[in-house]
Amino acid sequence: MKAIEPILISGKEVLPLVEGGKGVAVSTGRSSGAWAAAGGVGTFSGVNADSYDEHGNIVPMVYHGKTRRERHDELIAFGIKGGINQARVAHEMSNGEGRIHMNVLWEMGGAEPVLEGVLEGAKGLIHGVTCGAGMPYRVAEIAVKHGVYYYPIVSSARAFRALWKRSYHKHPEFLGGVVYEDPWLAGGHNGLSNSEDPREPQAPYPRVAELRKAMRDMNVPDVPIFMAGGVWWLSEFEDWIGNPELGPIAFQFGTRPLLTKESPISDEWKHRLLTLQPGDVLLHRFSPTGFYSSAVKNDFLQDLVDRSERQIPYVRKPEGVLTAALAIGARGREVFVEPQDKERAEQWMAAGYTEAMRTPDSTLVFVTPDSQAKILKDQIDCMGCLSACNFSNWSQHGDYTTGKAADPRSFCIQKTLQNIGHGGDVENELMFAGHNAYRFGKDPFYNGGFIPTVKELVERIMTGY
Repeated sequence: MKAIEPILISGKEVLPLVEGGKGVAVSTGRSSGAWAAAGGVGTFSGVNADSYDEHGNIVPMVYHGKTRRERHDELIAFGIKGGINQARVAHEMSNGEGRIHMNVLWEMGGAEPVLEGVLEGAKGLIHGVTCGAGMPYRVAEIAVKHGVYYYPIVSSARAFRALWKRSYHKHPEFLGGVVYEDPWLAGGHNGLSNSEDPREPQAPYPRVAELRKAMRDMNVPDVPIFMAGGVWWLSEFEDWIGNPELGPIAFQFGTRPLLTKESPISDEWKHRLLTLQPGDVLLHRFSPTGFYSSAVKNDFLQDLVDRSERQIPYVRKPEGVLTAALAIGARGREVFVEPQDKERAEQWMAAGYTEAMRTPDSTLVFVTPDSQAKILKDQIDCMGCLSACNFSNWSQHGDYTTGKAADPRSFCIQKTLQNIGHGGDVENELMFAGHNAYRFGKDPFYNGGFIPTVKELVERIMTGY
């Protein structure tokens, strides 16, 4: 195994090992501070981050606003306060070692005011900002304003090229690095383009080499590329280390830090990770963001799969092959569907899926009355956690609507991530994970259900395994 040497990240030489920023309540100041204390780069999540009271207890996010816009403003205030809290904890935990980064999603609700507010309120405690989920053109301008480095998260050379030409070339001195997040292997939301097949994964090396070539062609500073997604043993990436074609490389770990003593996830979630098998993580497109994302297969995801399979196209008046009348709803209102779909719909209704919910794509999905009630309540309770939400039809722009019908095939991502991040049932909430998560149960490091400290994990990673 080649020696793993420190590299310059956010103005300091540190180990080229980065804790990936995982969403709501999962990458915290405690976990990221411990990673920095071990000599690497810790990353806390700035997405709806938790705040603590004077006794160290989590302060519940209770919304009082009667409208989505009012609750959206509350969400931004919660996010700023929580991000500052997490930065302070991370700083204290780090003991002045390593680097502390904050991760934000560009398409989260209020991304710009949250980022501005946290960087202002935690001045000097945060060294870099990683940002993905969309095309974060303005993150460079904001980072430079506050004197911190910025790290765009991309999944292709094409995406970085667009960001550099439009914005980043104006601020090259604060570009700390580029995070390449593999769209087929990383957990959480992934950047698959419309031209890429989710069923046909591509090897990361050629894509990262293409990214470095594009950076060199545009005279981008020779900053590190963070390889994110699918990294488990560094021995499997030995040919990347010191490779002149790739230039300086760091390795980002998102899934492995879930199973540490400092990780805030529940014991139930940690034990579930140890039982996963190959194929137990699903790359799906149910997220209200419109992006693909990867999460553990469980009852929550299976319900979404089944819900979309109980789906048929319809029209209000007979048209083409849609000629069979189908009565739906308490009033028995008629819509017109294909004859074979009418038969399927009647079978679903007989099985208890009596409620037909309209989608933006002129289809009906059939759900139980209880499921319909939960979907409608979650849509009504929307607090604008995304810049635009397919599930609730919220938009933070214009008249605060996407202009499309709310989509019952999706779900409230804020609700489920808050639930799972604070001890919710691992079978009935969304549980993000990378596709290598099954390796917990096969890696001898975790024999007997061993859960390491962050320091022990970093030391193990440095051995190559």
